[in-house]
Amino acid sequence: MAKNFKDLSEQEILALAISSEETDARIYADFAAGLKADYAATAQVFKEMEAEEDEHRRKLIEEYRRRFGEHIPLIRREDVKGFVHRKPVWMIRPLGIKTVRRQAEIMETETRRFYERAAGKARDASTRELLGDLAEAERKHVTLADNLQREYLTPDIKAQEEKAHRRLFVLQIVQPGLAGLMDGSVSTLAPVFAAAFATHNSHAAFLVGLAASVGAGISMAFAEAASDDGSLTGRGKPLLRGIVCGLMTAAGGIGHTLPYLIPEFRTATAIAVVIVAIELLLISWIRKRYMDTPFLRAAFQVIVGGVLVFLVGIWIGNS
Repeated sequence: MAKNFKDLSEQEILALAISSEETDARIYADFAAGLKADYAATAQVFKEMEAEEDEHRRKLIEEYRRRFGEHIPLIRREDVKGFVHRKPVWMIRPLGIKTVRRQAEIMETETRRFYERAAGKARDASTRELLGDLAEAERKHVTLADNLQREYLTPDIKAQEEKAHRRLFVLQIVQPGLAGLMDGSVSTLAPVFAAAFATHNSHAAFLVGLAASVGAGISMAFAEAASDDGSLTGRGKPLLRGIVCGLMTAAGGIGHTLPYLIPEFRTATAIAVVIVAIELLLISWIRKRYMDTPFLRAAFQVIVGGVLVFLVGIWIGNS
């Protein structure tokens, strides 16, 4: 059971501070290792921050040894109420640069508050002085981080890192999502409109469209997740890609299926056609925005394919 901070002895506070500094140093080391390949300059910033935490830990151990001897009990943050739960770094890969920087700010703020409260509880003058100095050091870490960023993160390097961040976003989110949206929007056109024109029944068309959309979503999700593990391509976690691709596939098909909830067949079909046009234009815009494909070329490629599938569906439905 976690213990209240107010109930900790000075010995326990120092032991907690030592383990906390060690944990923070390891987290910064994990950040540096996780960012090194794509964000080398920011990784260097976290290496410097790791060194700072190691120095704090050394000072705390010296003070603990002076007062309480060699044995340091293992007291961790999770053993004390009031600390923020931190998700292990290995569980949040691939690391996003903005997420990491925000997490570092939270860590420094929490540690500063801990040292301020700990200094208020300490009766030994030397211990109180050390804890107060560490609280001030954590307060200055914002300045340290800014100085390190100015040293390592030049405008050119920042531009390179932003470019790398965008590239990873495209690889891990946009590409699987776009593939799913295109497949869902285009491949389901034929069965939906074939069923619609074959039966002239909105409910039947809706059921066919729903089945085609969900089935395509499941199929694309498994196909994307099994395509590669991302270790060589940098495309990220297969599970995430599969989920994104599957959801966008289903969404692409359901978009022009939902109008067939309207009982009147002609009205439902007219609305479905408008939605199809919007879907195809949206796909063209995404290709222009993230794939650097000229909009007219993207629109021509997507719309021609979509119209052909649409006409095939009508032709089969009227056969």
